[in-house]
Formats: sequence, C-alpha cells, structure tokens
Amino acid sequence: MMRVKKNDKVVVISGKDKGKVSDVIAILPKAGKIKVKDVAVQTRHMKARKQGDTARISKEESYIPLSKVMPICSSCNKPCRVGAVELKDGKKARMCRKCNEVM
Repeated sequence: MMRVKKNDKVVVISGKDKGKVSDVIAILPKAGKIKVKDVAVQTRHMKARKQGDTARISKEESYIPLSKVMPICSSCNKPCRVGAVELKDGKKARMCRKCNEVM
C-alpha cells in the first residue's frame, strides 16, 4: 500500500522547495518518484515543429523522490507518518500515526 496517493496534500521536507504544501499530480511507484504541483518546476524551451507553430518557453513540474515529501493528515492538518490499519470489512486503509485517524 502506498503512503501517498494522487490528489493528497503533501509538504516537501527537503530540497530547494522545502516547506511548500501542495497537491500530488502523479506518482511512479516502481521508480519511487512523485510529481507535486508547483514543486521542482523546470523551464523548457520548445522549438516550433510544424509550420504555423510558435516557439515557446513552458514551465512544467518534474518528478522528485518520494522520500522528500510527507503527507498531511486530513483530520489534524499536520505532516505525519502513515501506518496501515485493517478495517472491519477486511480492507486496508492508511492511518495517521499522530492522531490515529483513518486518512
């Protein structure tokens, strides 16, 4: 079970964007990478490829290591470690280690 999922709120805990709080855009679980909105923004110079296109400079987020972010608990609104708990119906769910609430 992943400790971070798409559309979760996370805080960046290290690097040049340390302290930023934003939403998760995409996750690559096998590579251990995550893409967070407005974090690790790179500038790309795009050349015009077809007639009628214009060259442009675009800014887009790049992937960062999953270990550089920490999820924010929805109930206590603090960065927390995530544990796994089994619900009564047999499904697994993520649990905040600070307040012991299901995320």
